[in-house]
Amino acid sequence: MFKFWQIKILACVGLLTFAALGCGRGPASGGPVEIKVAFWGSPEEIDIITHSIKGWQQEHPEINVVFEHTPYTGYDSKILTRIAGGAAPDIIATEVDYFVTFATKGVLADLTPLAAGDPNFSQSDFFPAIMNRFTVGGQMLAVPRDVAPFACVFFNKKLFDEAGLEYPTDDWTWDDLLRMARALTKQNEAGRTVQYGFYGWPWRNFIHGNGGAMVDDVDHPTKTMIDSDETIEGLQFYADLINLYRVMPTPVALANLGMGVDLMFASGRLGMFLSGIWETPGLRRYDFDWDVVMFPKNKKGVRGFGSGGSGYAILKSSKHKEESWEVIKAMTSPEGQAALASRGLAQPSRVQVAEGEAWAKNEMPPANKKMLNNAVEHIVFSPFHTRWREIEEKYLEPKLDLIFNGKKPAAEVLHDLAPQINKILQAQD
Repeated sequence: MFKFWQIKILACVGLLTFAALGCGRGPASGGPVEIKVAFWGSPEEIDIITHSIKGWQQEHPEINVVFEHTPYTGYDSKILTRIAGGAAPDIIATEVDYFVTFATKGVLADLTPLAAGDPNFSQSDFFPAIMNRFTVGGQMLAVPRDVAPFACVFFNKKLFDEAGLEYPTDDWTWDDLLRMARALTKQNEAGRTVQYGFYGWPWRNFIHGNGGAMVDDVDHPTKTMIDSDETIEGLQFYADLINLYRVMPTPVALANLGMGVDLMFASGRLGMFLSGIWETPGLRRYDFDWDVVMFPKNKKGVRGFGSGGSGYAILKSSKHKEESWEVIKAMTSPEGQAALASRGLAQPSRVQVAEGEAWAKNEMPPANKKMLNNAVEHIVFSPFHTRWREIEEKYLEPKLDLIFNGKKPAAEVLHDLAPQINKILQAQD
């Protein structure tokens, strides 16, 4: 039995494994039950995650938690390969899109009975949107750890002051965004842009935020809506920021600058940029004045954002589901979520934690991060379909490049593309 929590790094089948000492023992030898947890993350996330249940582990020496870090790229394929080879972990971290693969492959255990029989767990403690994403056919297949709306427009206060602009507020509009971005964009005498007003990779916000949609029903998609008037108008506005108004760099121009977006922003080369709250730890390393504001409403007052988010699931193949459930509860506990929140890495999925000292009332920048608790009400996840990621990677993204590079208008591209996507959505698996 363990008296103290200790971490060691093991090189194992190409993975970095973070384990409590005593790994390898099991019930047959009288030792603790070993629970393996597969996850991904940056060095900072690894540190937080592997230490987030330190206190809990000291109080539960009967369970030995082994953390196995797995690279994010191809994460789902790696996990499925391990399952097929009989070497699967007990618990896997999953984000909202990889979750579709795991859920449709039927490899996740139904956590509903475990939750229903546990007086110390309540689904109502979590934001409904992320809990609903992880619930399929009435079965809770994962417990949310965080939610991540693509709703953050970071802005450099110094550049706003120099341009004589008021800071944006959460009730601003697309017209305000364009006006401010134009005022923040500067060219040198040779006509070369040396300061951009805006940059943002989440183009889906300009669809959902204009009343458009990717599909008719996110949970049960049967038809794409990319050829609707609202979708076309929203995506064309995004492309116009690049090609018509020239307030946003093209991917080529961005690459030619030779610096990341965070450095552009911190060094005064970029006035605003749209992303997720996970940018916070990196921005806190720079010495400048900045904040965040909610992605704006369109002229009709519509709001909508894409979203990420993650949680933990138990694989059906696990032989220790009750012990795994206890580990998941510890990793998604208020204490565990507060550790991530206080470093600015993730918005808690637990409502009380998100509204508390670790998040909304935390004085570390950005000051306005509390707005994300309202933004959650307007998030739209990617379509829940086995082939949606294939649709995006092979069909949608290559064609969108034609729009974003100014080679074709959104209407032409999306009207041509819709029948191809519908054929895939309506095909029998």
